[in-house]
Amino acid sequence: MTEGFIPPHGGYQKLLSYRKAEIVYDATVSFCERFVDRRSRTHDQMVQAARSGKQNIIEGSMASATSKETEIKLTNVARASLEELLADYWDFLRTRGANLWDKESREAQYVRRLGREQSHGTHESYETYKSFVETRPPEIVANIIICLIHQTNYLLDRQLKQLEQAFLKEGGLRERMTKARLEARKKTRG
Repeated sequence: MTEGFIPPHGGYQKLLSYRKAEIVYDATVSFCERFVDRRSRTHDQMVQAARSGKQNIIEGSMASATSKETEIKLTNVARASLEELLADYWDFLRTRGANLWDKESREAQYVRRLGREQSHGTHESYETYKSFVETRPPEIVANIIICLIHQTNYLLDRQLKQLEQAFLKEGGLRERMTKARLEARKKTRG
């Protein structure tokens, strides 16, 4: 018996890209509360860009059952929102004359190592970074979050490639519906 033409969907909580995006969101909320004027447009825009990154992963995951196209679009919107947020953090550092950590700096490697160590045992979460995000000076916190955004974007880029390959292999809803209908006809005739 076939499983139907609507595949399992959702499960975004299991996506590493979602968990990283959630960390970026929580860290951005904390960062903005500590270092960006609450009344400023930048405060709202940064929080909303971080939220959009997280929420569009959820929405794309839920839409995946009936539209691979929508899933790909929403995953790409998540990626674009995080890129916008990344630019806000770069601007924050640049306008204050603060240094952006080099990708291979000792500090950036430490942030990457923190995530890897967590993911082998318990799930990585905001708690992994909380003591750093909530106690360090703004330049350090901005750089930590920049590292996390880069990690999330890397995961989203990989996810988009996988979605593209899945679409090429499996097609979309219309193709699955047609296939299911043809199989059902064949069974009633045969």
